[in-house]
Amino acid sequence: MKNKLKIWHISDTHTYHDLLTVPDDIDLVIFSGDCSNPRATYLNYLDVNDFLTWFGNLNIKYKIFVAGNHDSSIEKGNIGPEDFIDRGIIYLENDYVEIEGVKIWGSPYTPSFNNWSFMKARHKLHGIWKEIPDDTNIVVVHGPPAYIMDYAYNPEHVLESCGCKALRKRILKIEPDLFLSGHIHNNEDIINAGTLKLSKYKTIFSNGSVVTDRKFGKLTSNGNILEI
Repeated sequence: MKNKLKIWHISDTHTYHDLLTVPDDIDLVIFSGDCSNPRATYLNYLDVNDFLTWFGNLNIKYKIFVAGNHDSSIEKGNIGPEDFIDRGIIYLENDYVEIEGVKIWGSPYTPSFNNWSFMKARHKLHGIWKEIPDDTNIVVVHGPPAYIMDYAYNPEHVLESCGCKALRKRILKIEPDLFLSGHIHNNEDIINAGTLKLSKYKTIFSNGSVVTDRKFGKLTSNGNILEI
């Protein structure tokens, strides 16, 4: 592994990426899903295409994109591999890339909820997570592991952990240096965005979501800066 990479992790911009302040001296920007909002394919395509143009034009050497449940035009193939390649963006979908000796694995999948994109039943997700190589340095998944920056209120206003238990089990077993996600935004009095390290494990967890539920239109985070 070479010199440290300085990483800007962002997620869940939901069309408000233009409000972000792009930090200086970043080597690698990683987006972990949900640049769009609507289910309607054409409207979703417009949102994603606009984001990719912005993302591709960032003055940052390496750019990695992992889709989210609101990025339906990618799942349906309206946005394809060439749309990323032409903009100098690395797209990861249950696959990995090595950048300056750092192995980065990414997946858009989250537990099923309201029939959005890139979702699987909870009992089927372990089949994806077992494909994460044991020697991965950075894992990027749209949704978080269970009990780690993943809390939200359900319709009965009861606080729930929304993350994936199988993902938590896999991550705590292989202990990558970094785990990057989003999906569960800040909501009401709950802050999910930010970073966290569990005392027994080396992994630093990052929730890069930049919006707060029911307060779209302004940003409540500018993502997280990390190093590896």
